[in-house]
Parts: sequence; structure tokens; C-alpha cells
Amino acid sequence: MSERDDILADRLNVEPAIFKGCSSSELGLIVAVATLVWLPLSLLIAGLLGAITMGFGLAGIGVVGTVIISAGLFQRMKRGRPDGYYQQWTTIWLADHGLRSSSFIRRSGAWDVGRTRYAALPHRD
Repeated sequence: MSERDDILADRLNVEPAIFKGCSSSELGLIVAVATLVWLPLSLLIAGLLGAITMGFGLAGIGVVGTVIISAGLFQRMKRGRPDGYYQQWTTIWLADHGLRSSSFIRRSGAWDVGRTRYAALPHRD
């Protein structure tokens, strides 16, 4: 096979989309969060109804539904925007609400060096 026909995954700039515009790491995060929410909740509901094993089935349905809905939301959020847009948007949103510090410079207006007087130049002989 010639070098031109090979698909070289190590030359990709970003992770490829595998489901509704989400990469494997994004889907893994969605599945992990959905499992942390749905498993205890569904086991609690099923335990109150007297059929604890039914809770695992409810959790599975909830996780799959959450993945489909969340991936669709990510797809809409990412459409037509540059790579990494939602990560930057999330960081700025958390900084605006005081939940995290942001490394982005978000000041608009004139910049100043911070001096109020001119510095005296050293005298040379």
C-alpha cells in the first residue's frame, strides 16, 4: 500500500467525532456523569418499589437516554464553531459566576503600562 493511501491517525489535529459530533473522550465523560446520576437514583426508586434489580435496567435506560440527548446538545453547541469552543465557553461561564478562575484576558479598552510619571534616564558621561 502506498504512503498516500494510508490513513494516519497520528496526524489528526483533534479527536474524530464518533457519535453525533462527540469524540470518544466527550462520550466517556457524558457516560460517567450519567452513570453517577442515574445508578443511585434508579436503585433508590426501584428499592422503594421493592424490586432492586429493576433499578439496573432503569439506570441503563436513563444512561442511554442521557447520552443521546446530551450528544445532541453538544452537536448543536459545536455546530459551525472552532475546535475547543465549548471548553472555552465553559471556563468563561464558570469564571463569570465565581466558580473558577480563568486564564483568558477579557478586558476591553485602552491598555496602559501602569506608570504615572516619566522615568528619569540615567546620565552618561
